[in-house]
Amino acid sequence: MSRHPGLNLDASHAPAHDQAVTLVFGFWVFMMSDVIVFGLLFATYVAMSDALAGGPGPHDLFELRTVFIETLLLLISSLTIGMASLSMKHERDDARLFIWLGLTFGLGLAFLSYELHDFASMVEKGGVPSRSGWLSAFWALVPLHALHVSAAMLWLVVIAVQVLIFGQDSEVKLGLLRLTVLWHFLDIVWIGIFTIVYLGELG
Repeated sequence: MSRHPGLNLDASHAPAHDQAVTLVFGFWVFMMSDVIVFGLLFATYVAMSDALAGGPGPHDLFELRTVFIETLLLLISSLTIGMASLSMKHERDDARLFIWLGLTFGLGLAFLSYELHDFASMVEKGGVPSRSGWLSAFWALVPLHALHVSAAMLWLVVIAVQVLIFGQDSEVKLGLLRLTVLWHFLDIVWIGIFTIVYLGELG
């Protein structure tokens, strides 16, 4: 029986099994603050969608092909970090865990590389935040997601180093459970961005 949302450990992982009830639930509650922030930014973006002020618009600035690639990369990374969590729970094999963490990091890095390319392309075309209300809303929303992904990748590196030094102890297990929650949350936010910001504007 699940004791909190998401992947659960079992009694063989004590004491992390008991600590996870409080810590993972607490992390879910903490994530609600991000839900509010992104919700407000989505609302602002929708409200500003027609505020182009004579500047470039979505059809001038967006490259849907690269955005689609970014979406695939992030969706696959959500699978690989899930596999890392399952490997931790069922196999406890450091080498296999490193493989899944490494794949997740590589996919995240590729996602950010494509996204930075898109940002640079927008700037070259004059799509800077000060150009219009719509662009201000875009630059408040989408790069904030990228910043979250960067922070999650840094957390992933810290967990990998902890595994290397301490093995799969309770702190590593609890950290990976919470990181997995964050990673899946960022995946959901990106689906919203892809649907509302890109498909919604170019459709």
